[in-house]
Amino acid sequence: MRVRFRRWAGTVAGATVLGLVLIACSLGGGPSSRAVSRTEVTATEAAATSSTWPVFGFTHTQYTADYGQRQALRTVHNAIAEKRILQNQHIMGFGALNPEPSPGAYDFASLDARVDLIRKTRGIPVITLCCAPDWMKGGTAGRTDWSRLEVAPRPEHYQDFADLAARVARRYPDVTHFIVWNELKGFFDEDRHRWNYEGYTDMYNRVYRALKDVNPKIKVGGPYPALGGFDAPSEVHGDWGNVDQRVLDALKYWFKHNKGADFVVVDGTSESDKGMVPDEFGALRKFSAVNAWLRRHTDLPIWWAEWYAEPARSGWPDDKRLAVHAAAMMEFARTRTAAALYWSRQEEGEACPEGCLWTNPRTAGGGKPTGMLRLLQEFARSFPQGTKIVPVSVSPASVRALAQAERIVVVNTKDESVKATIDGKVLDLAPYEVRWISRV
Repeated sequence: MRVRFRRWAGTVAGATVLGLVLIACSLGGGPSSRAVSRTEVTATEAAATSSTWPVFGFTHTQYTADYGQRQALRTVHNAIAEKRILQNQHIMGFGALNPEPSPGAYDFASLDARVDLIRKTRGIPVITLCCAPDWMKGGTAGRTDWSRLEVAPRPEHYQDFADLAARVARRYPDVTHFIVWNELKGFFDEDRHRWNYEGYTDMYNRVYRALKDVNPKIKVGGPYPALGGFDAPSEVHGDWGNVDQRVLDALKYWFKHNKGADFVVVDGTSESDKGMVPDEFGALRKFSAVNAWLRRHTDLPIWWAEWYAEPARSGWPDDKRLAVHAAAMMEFARTRTAAALYWSRQEEGEACPEGCLWTNPRTAGGGKPTGMLRLLQEFARSFPQGTKIVPVSVSPASVRALAQAERIVVVNTKDESVKATIDGKVLDLAPYEVRWISRV
């Protein structure tokens, strides 16, 4: 999948690194040798295990709600905490510094700060085990070249990466869900023009065993490939485009050769090389088509570690953005997706980027939740894991609806007002309106 505006390419230098260090200190990130004690997380862990799994959530990226003006931070923290949703953080990059700059020398201050942020905002924590310290990739110990963030560990260091994963798991005992690596970064075999799924699966198996040795209750998933399209025949295709067969081959190898898994992880966009086809809403059928293919090959719960329903720099108005994303989440809920993590599109500038979850907390009056955050929270509230989807009558066809016993979410897919009949009730829907209806 091509790099989109969602991505931090990994270039961190000078003032940015210093800023991250200062942020970690300001958030109470103590000495890197400090481990989080069991007593500190008992309440958090109990709450996470006793609550209903929310399915929907987001991934923290380079910029998030970890520093800024005091009142703005209070505003955004309160907004996030209003509904417990999944919150994911990478161990290196995407807002976290190198956790093991040299073999056996650890620096968890920035990662501590991010995990503390998740706890503070009542999130259910998920950790993505990516990326790897330079010395595991052939670089110099003690140095971090951020331009090589997306390079995979060398085979002789797969076990070192697994050992680092185990140390992370011991440090954060309240984190019980781990994703192994990100988009198969660095595992493409240029000579064979396919993914080096053998190498990735070797590393995955080592990480899986290391994590289970820490705590057998830890849930581990992979392989997290990017489901982009390719101009070649594919098992998965539709009027929305296709999925690169080489990615499907990587998944099938992993299904056959992993030594254990608790969930399967994928990543994809509804946009094809030809754009959003047949249109923005029709393109969303890709998500359901992929889920159907996965269910034919595995009974593992399906996680979407990233999902994109909007082109880069789309220029869409907020009402259209919310309508398309609501329709995408309907596809996930209807096809029993176990987790769907929204890639948080926060930036450093004052303007709220397209699809951001809150306004910039580093500016006066910032930290205000956007419609996208509220949409994630409403879906988490209304369609947690195990929710029974019930039939609902809908007309006209341009209106979509998804129902459970007590609530219905309705989306007008047209840029014009529509008189709709939902569950026998007549509604006047504004252009691209998303409406929640109580059934009790």
